[in-house]
Amino acid sequence: MKLRLSSLGPVALLASSMMLAFSVNAAPADDGIVIYNAQHENLVKSWVDGFTKDTGIKVTLRNGGDSELGNQLVQEGSASPADVFLTENSPAMVLVDNAKLFAPLDAATLAQVEPQYRPQHGRWIGIAARSTVFVYNPAKLTEAQLPKSLLDLAKPEWKGRWAASPSGADFQAIVSALLELKGEKATLEWLKAMKTNFTAYKGNSTVMKAVNAGQIDSGVIYHYYPFVDGAKTGENSKNVKLYYFKHQDPGAFVSTSGGGVLASSKHQQQAQAFVKWITGKNGQDILRTNNAFEYAVGVNAASNPKLVPLKELDAPQIDASQLNGKKVVELMTEAGLL
Repeated sequence: MKLRLSSLGPVALLASSMMLAFSVNAAPADDGIVIYNAQHENLVKSWVDGFTKDTGIKVTLRNGGDSELGNQLVQEGSASPADVFLTENSPAMVLVDNAKLFAPLDAATLAQVEPQYRPQHGRWIGIAARSTVFVYNPAKLTEAQLPKSLLDLAKPEWKGRWAASPSGADFQAIVSALLELKGEKATLEWLKAMKTNFTAYKGNSTVMKAVNAGQIDSGVIYHYYPFVDGAKTGENSKNVKLYYFKHQDPGAFVSTSGGGVLASSKHQQQAQAFVKWITGKNGQDILRTNNAFEYAVGVNAASNPKLVPLKELDAPQIDASQLNGKKVVELMTEAGLL
């Protein structure tokens, strides 16, 4: 039998109305957190599974690219449904931070990551890292012919001999490091020479495959692509060797993947807990054992043993919070690369 409100007495009617209002306006007791994820999906899924298992907190992933999700967050502003933002590279974190959209991270979280992999301001933090490498086909290039510096690729002798993916956030992050180290004039000159010398491919894995197949002699990508392929069949990397520039060269740039909590998040405690978990022992251990082959950045955290140790890469010291992705796009457009 259905009960009509008009048939209730005054006290019952008031109680019923209050219950109805509560059911309409109250938020769910535990609806979890939403992560805008630009990191590798398989890695983040491992993090999410471990975090949810340990805490019981549900996580919804919305996957996309660094620039795509960074710009979306800026457009959404305080109305964004996102609680956490994860990236592959730092420039997208800087974009969101410059829009004043991040909340300060807990001090205990910041203390878990080596200082060189997190901005001093503490509004976002490094969650993983990847090194720039020069990949080459030894049937096309000998070790004696390898460039001493990333800057050498602007020389005439490298015309038609190297490849990159200029439209990707990865390569744009490498250029952002060059900009920070060498300045706008030198960066633009290098990009213009790059336009003359290089061959464009879409995606770092495509660059690697082209080098492997002998379609191009060499390329500039991140280190983990050959390792990931090698952990599968190795068919796209068996003819590829890695060369690390080191010597604090721009080509030795180590890019920091970032994580931050949105100031507009309605689940601050849970969001902060997630960033703390992935930068803590459990999260960083996954980087050691997962086939993503990215570097761990936690204090005393070990990376996959197949990787050249971070301390041996002799990377240039760069403040990740200063990387200017917007200016990089302007310069690459001016050089005719975008």
